[in-house]
Amino acid sequence: MKAGVVIFPGTNRERDILIALTLVTGCRPRVIWYKETDLSGLDLVVLPGGFSYGDYLRCGAIAARTPVMDAVRQHAARGGYVLGVCNGFQILTEAGLLPGALLRNRGLRFLARDCYLRVERSDTAFTCRFEQGAVFRAPMAHGDGNYYADVETLDRLEGEGLVAFRYATPDGQVVPQANFNGSARAIAGIYSPNLRTLGLMPHPEDLVDPLLGQDGKPLFDSLVQALAA
Repeated sequence: MKAGVVIFPGTNRERDILIALTLVTGCRPRVIWYKETDLSGLDLVVLPGGFSYGDYLRCGAIAARTPVMDAVRQHAARGGYVLGVCNGFQILTEAGLLPGALLRNRGLRFLARDCYLRVERSDTAFTCRFEQGAVFRAPMAHGDGNYYADVETLDRLEGEGLVAFRYATPDGQVVPQANFNGSARAIAGIYSPNLRTLGLMPHPEDLVDPLLGQDGKPLFDSLVQALAA
C-alpha cells in the first residue's frame, strides 16, 4: 500500500498518522505539501487533523481551496482511497467530497477526551478488520465536530449505508450521553457513495501503540489488508 499524508499550514497531527501507517505497512508514507498537485502512484491519501490556516473563516474552508485538493479530487475520482481525520473531515466536507458540515460542538466548548465509536459496517476497506457492531475507543480533540446535514441527506446516508461510525457507550448503546459534540444521529464518520473516501472526527491514529492501547489499529490494518488484495 502506497500512502501519502497531506500537510497544510496549521496541520499538527501528521506525525501521528505517519507513525500509524509506518507501523502497519513497514514503510514511511510520502509527505505531501499543500502546493503539490501530483498524487500519482498513491493508493491512499490522508488529510490529518490540526488547525489548517488557524481555522480562520470556517474550519477547513481555506485548505479545501488549495492546489493539492484539486489533486485529491482527481485521486478520488479515479478510485483512489481518501481518509480525513478531524480537520481532514472538515476539509473533505468543505471540498464537497463528503456531504454535510461540521459545526460548533454542542455546549460551544473544545472537547479533548476519549469517546467510543460503534462500527456500522465491517465490509469496507476501512473496517474489514473490525466485527460488525464492534465498539472501540478513540480520542476526540475538536471544537467543531458537531456533524450536521439536512434531513434528506441524513436519510440518504442511512439508506445507502454510508454512516461509518456512531458515538456510543462502551457496550454499543447509541444514547445522547455518549454523543458529546451533539452530532446529528450520533454520526462520527461517513463514507462517500463508492466507500473509498472516509471522514471521521475522532483520532484512531492516537491508539496504535501497545503502550497506549491499540483500539484504533484495526482501521489501519483494514486498509493494508484491503489495498494489498
